[in-house]
Amino acid sequence: MTFSTLPLTTPLSRRSLGLLALAAAGGTARAQAYPAKPIRLIVPFTPGGSSDILARAVGQELTKSMGQPVVIDNVPGAGGSIGAERGAKAPADGYTLLMGHIGTLAVNPSLYPKLAYDPVKDFAPVAWVARVPNVLVVHPSVQANTLADFVALARAQPGRIAYGSGGNGSAAHTTMEYLKLVTKASLLHIPYRGTAPSVTDLLAGQVQALFTGAPALLPHIKAGRMRALAVSSPRRIRSLPEVPTVAESGVPGTKGFEADQWYGIVAPAGTPPDIVRTLNEQVNKALALPDVAARLAGEGAEPTPTTPQAFGALIAAELQRWAPVIKAGGIKPE
Repeated sequence: MTFSTLPLTTPLSRRSLGLLALAAAGGTARAQAYPAKPIRLIVPFTPGGSSDILARAVGQELTKSMGQPVVIDNVPGAGGSIGAERGAKAPADGYTLLMGHIGTLAVNPSLYPKLAYDPVKDFAPVAWVARVPNVLVVHPSVQANTLADFVALARAQPGRIAYGSGGNGSAAHTTMEYLKLVTKASLLHIPYRGTAPSVTDLLAGQVQALFTGAPALLPHIKAGRMRALAVSSPRRIRSLPEVPTVAESGVPGTKGFEADQWYGIVAPAGTPPDIVRTLNEQVNKALALPDVAARLAGEGAEPTPTTPQAFGALIAAELQRWAPVIKAGGIKPE
């Protein structure tokens, strides 16, 4: 019995092989050509805030270095959860990214019981962009010159010292609740609709304390209109070198205290590792540029270039840090 075979030289075979070769070449070209179209960077807050400013500073440099526009898409609502959900459910092709921060990636999972995304399972960490230290300040009328004085006063007069915040679940709220948890201080929370009105009322003496991002406070500290007692970062900050960290205070329970606001870029889970690597390298290059560093400094932010793996480790650690704080403080979203 004989079997006939179709020679590879027939027109049909040559055509099939040609199509396979073109498909393989096309796949290689697509991988090498990233990005081949504009990149969308979701900012889950309104324009003008720190997330938006940092996203635009980095996005502008990525546009130059990657040869495609990085388009900022502001999607505010529910403490950043609406925009974060949209980022999580986007195609994992490197063309939709999210500017995440401590709220969307570490606080919201404990704050919102039915959150529509998981910050670990639904995102691939790309780049840690910056950290913004919080500063604990008091009105000049408060008889406290150190953190130890402040804690002692709060313990001696339970609930008599009121502190402001930008709203329930805001960084200023969770940071002060963290301080309360580790020091056993007793303070009264007064939420505002944003940081600005909380600062205004502190200046007027309507509240006595505030623990929020440095940029909103620095001019008033320098002018003597409020007194800085401590910073939330693991080391002192350049703009306030004379102000100790919380961990330096010696107050029992404060060893290892760290509560900076932080910002970083994530992509939908499943984004190809080579694309994540490319984005990480380009973001880190942008953060090293003097112009970008200056823009970040204007926001009180410190660049934090690192690997995707290190950023992922930060997210996981922060989820563990804030869950007990939110539970102990009974913090609920507005």
